[in-house]
Amino acid sequence: MIEYVEGKLVEKNPTMAVIDCQGVGYFLHTSLHTFSALPAVEQKCKLYAHLQIKEDAHTLYGFAVREERYLFRLLIGVSGVGAATAQMMLSAMNTSELMSHIANGQSGALQAIKGIGSKTAQRIIIELRDKIGKMDMAVEQISVGDSSQNIRNEAISALTLLGFPRQSAEKAINTILKASNGTLTVEMLIKESLKIL
Repeated sequence: MIEYVEGKLVEKNPTMAVIDCQGVGYFLHTSLHTFSALPAVEQKCKLYAHLQIKEDAHTLYGFAVREERYLFRLLIGVSGVGAATAQMMLSAMNTSELMSHIANGQSGALQAIKGIGSKTAQRIIIELRDKIGKMDMAVEQISVGDSSQNIRNEAISALTLLGFPRQSAEKAINTILKASNGTLTVEMLIKESLKIL
């Protein structure tokens, strides 16, 4: 229904973006990888969209590249995988990693993601392996440069929006920061935290 949303980026954080299109602000849920590809606020931005319609809400999801949206749509087509779980999976791994794990039947790697149990991982592999095997992967890796405090705050915010208690998120973030050399991006920090939460 909506192929993409293009306009001025007016707000962003690791789980969402607001794009102003001719005076209408569209709120789009995003993965960490899409967040890392977003330009600076007030810059022109284009996100490929997926509109989910339910009885009580119309929710827009935004993706920096078509491949990520395609994978999102495949994931939500699997029984037991909702939009929030698919978004969590796309935040925990980049598109090429996730597709590789599915194509190679690596259920253990999928189970490392919050909300993915053994049965769900096996179902994803069985239902999507052939579809993913046919798809070309072209996902760019883009890093984000921010001050360390902003990175910490954005990472904590993203984890709480993904459903983790704030105290647990802060503890995980602090643990990762202590062990790092200070060169982590928001995306990297959240990915590492998801491994220990």
